[in-house]
Amino acid sequence: MILIDADACPVKTEITEVAIRRNIQAIFVAGSYLRVADHPLIRFFAAGDAFDAADDAIAEVARPGTVTITADILLAQRVIEKGGAALDPRGREFTPASIGDVVATRDLMHELRPGLEGQTGGQGGGPKPYAKADRANFKNALDRVLTRIARG
Repeated sequence: MILIDADACPVKTEITEVAIRRNIQAIFVAGSYLRVADHPLIRFFAAGDAFDAADDAIAEVARPGTVTITADILLAQRVIEKGGAALDPRGREFTPASIGDVVATRDLMHELRPGLEGQTGGQGGGPKPYAKADRANFKNALDRVLTRIARG
């Protein structure tokens, strides 16, 4: 099963294509309604508008054999702790060996960013624009992870 943190996911089409081609269920989870492909393998779950509702819903069902697509490092950490696999939308896989460093870097960068009125996290350039190569890298990474999981 593929679980998608869908609110700001730029690779919805690519996930849908891979899920259908590989005959794997994909569940798009978002805070409110999101249109998804009309296919029996593709589902949508509205988690509600509470803070981290979508993350909590995904973390609740993540387990070994699931793949979660998210740019949220803390959600990726929760998924990995439950034995699931996690990929970001550019195809970077978060692993038990790497997630600690990724979380620490995230926390450090959050602290270093000057914010408004003395608060952190208020300024930054954001990620680089999403390119065609990023889509290809993502699809290749998702296929690689799904193949590894299928082989056990």
